[in-house]
Amino acid sequence: MDRSDFSEHLFRIQDGLQLYARSYGDRRSRHTPVVCLPGLTRNSRDFHELAGFLASPAGGGFFVLSLDSRGRGGSERDHDRTRYTIAVETSDLIAACAHFDIERSIFIGTSRGGLILHHLIGLAPALIAGVILNDIGPVIEIEGLLRIRDYLNAATAPKDWAAAPRYLRSMHGKDFPILGEHDWQEMAKAIYRDEGGVPVADFDPAIAAPLQTLTVDTSPPDLWPQFEAFAGLPLMVVRGERSTLLSEATVEEMKRRHPKLMAVTVVGQGHAPLLHLDGPRQAIAAFLQR
Repeated sequence: MDRSDFSEHLFRIQDGLQLYARSYGDRRSRHTPVVCLPGLTRNSRDFHELAGFLASPAGGGFFVLSLDSRGRGGSERDHDRTRYTIAVETSDLIAACAHFDIERSIFIGTSRGGLILHHLIGLAPALIAGVILNDIGPVIEIEGLLRIRDYLNAATAPKDWAAAPRYLRSMHGKDFPILGEHDWQEMAKAIYRDEGGVPVADFDPAIAAPLQTLTVDTSPPDLWPQFEAFAGLPLMVVRGERSTLLSEATVEEMKRRHPKLMAVTVVGQGHAPLLHLDGPRQAIAAFLQR
């Protein structure tokens, strides 16, 4: 991962916590900036290759900001675990946009990042110029949530970096048959941080604690009212062909309610699709430039 591709930023938000972000491209770009939000336990490194592509001439020359939510990646861990909520993380996002003088942006939200955008539309709609939802929508399938719960419960960090790609393939290979060895190596670099030569999952374990209360009888929230608020905005949804979190039926209903929705299904990937691979990255660049 070439650090010359991006700049690193540390900044404090309203409650004093220090957050981390990466920026790619020229802030003076004539295009609307792009802000990327990762999933529940993931971080800005997930977007490294996509952000670099979008910032390049081939991808459109965008200014791209990729954030680590509190407790993930380079952002500080919060001693108060009750603040690991979508509402608080939405306030953090608004503060981050203010810090970087972003008055309006196109947002890319993967999984939990997309849930944050469903919350943001009610709090700061003027910030949103467009939305790309990566394998998330107004209906969340309980099967997918339980699979995330079970994976986090079963996950044990690989013993060394050489073993990390093989470990990830053993855990996720069935849902991502399209990925090659290089992809698994890059995923390992995104998920883990290095501690004395040992890969360690790069998030506060307290973030995943609420998942332990989930059962097959849990009813995820209905987010259709928030989704309806996206009306009139450019909107795109990316769904992994093998996703268990976002169903085909939900995508069809999203299209019915938002007739101009751009919907892309990514073959050979589950939850959540890698957006920098051929197919989704070109679709995203086309969406951003239309």
